[in-house]
Amino acid sequence: MTMISDTATLADFCNRQAKTEFITVDTEFMRDTTFWPKLCVAQVGGPDEAVAIDTLAKGIDLTPLFDLLRNQRVLKVFHSARQDLEIFFLATGAVPEPLFDTQVAAMVCGFGESVGYDTLARKLTGAKIDKSSRFADWAHRPLKNRQIEYAIADVVHLRPIYEKLRQRLEKTGRTAWLDEEMAVLTNPETYRLEPELAWRRLKTRSNDRRYLAVVRALAAWREAEAQHRDVPRNRVLRDEQLFDIAAHRPPTAEELGRTRGLSKDLARGRLGQGILKAVTEGMAVPDDQCPSPPPRADRPAGIGPIIDLLKVLLKMKCEENEVAQKLVATTADLEQIATNDEAPVKALSGWRRELFGNEALALKHGRLALSVGRKSIKVVPLPGKQAKAS
Repeated sequence: MTMISDTATLADFCNRQAKTEFITVDTEFMRDTTFWPKLCVAQVGGPDEAVAIDTLAKGIDLTPLFDLLRNQRVLKVFHSARQDLEIFFLATGAVPEPLFDTQVAAMVCGFGESVGYDTLARKLTGAKIDKSSRFADWAHRPLKNRQIEYAIADVVHLRPIYEKLRQRLEKTGRTAWLDEEMAVLTNPETYRLEPELAWRRLKTRSNDRRYLAVVRALAAWREAEAQHRDVPRNRVLRDEQLFDIAAHRPPTAEELGRTRGLSKDLARGRLGQGILKAVTEGMAVPDDQCPSPPPRADRPAGIGPIIDLLKVLLKMKCEENEVAQKLVATTADLEQIATNDEAPVKALSGWRRELFGNEALALKHGRLALSVGRKSIKVVPLPGKQAKAS
């Protein structure tokens, strides 16, 4: 069990790992009361050693770690990498790559959707993961021995998990399937938190473009405020309050104070002034520059049974090929395919089209049928028809 808390020891360790083919990486962070994730511990495992790095240690310089993560000659192996990658992107402005995410690889290899690390470790290595420290306070010092053991164990077991998944991918010829997903995870745009784009994360069903303009302005103000104060968004303004304000567009602090859950003092203070300014900005947007609602395809009458058939085909093809359904197509994708042969969905391109998309279109157009066999569903090409769509 090794805990690194000084720069010199960290540099020596990272220099050794820079000569390896791959490293395994994990983090422990806190985000309950902050906007930005607070990195508390970073774990790194090489072929022969694994350590926990006390990122909060007084005087420690994490540059050697960041340089290792930027090293293009060393593959970085994570499990469910997105939050870890966001932390390193925010700290360095770059996404660690090349990258291998064992959770995504497990989906490609037929272990189901979003398989947990402990489940994957048990199935592939027989290891039983002690998760008792999962919800520990990682910012509190000193860390307990069992916390350090727990943290390091994650990157230790990740090594054989990676090796077994890599072998399966190579054996089945699916390495390129994973590469496509890794391209999304290593794209910096995946982690940018631009205030002006914050409104896109909100779930609103309104088609009123003026309402959406005010929502956009309020969401941008809230995002900037939360980032500046380093507090969760809902500590600044809850979603339901934001929607209420956008709908009623109060022009004064007095009217703003009538918003449910907002005090009159807050409405009259600095935050209230910021909210009112955002409302004014949203109302001042020219009509032709107001955001448009997300496109929603109208479902033609009778399309429901087609979608249901596509769901059956998807489940059958994914079980047959041992790949997670979520990785191939979503319900929203199937709805688009049912109404549009050229739907802009992943299921109609690349390996997904070969696995599912071609037969989905053929089923839709009556070029094949589904038949119930002995406890299974079978695809049956119809006489005189071509089984695959052009």
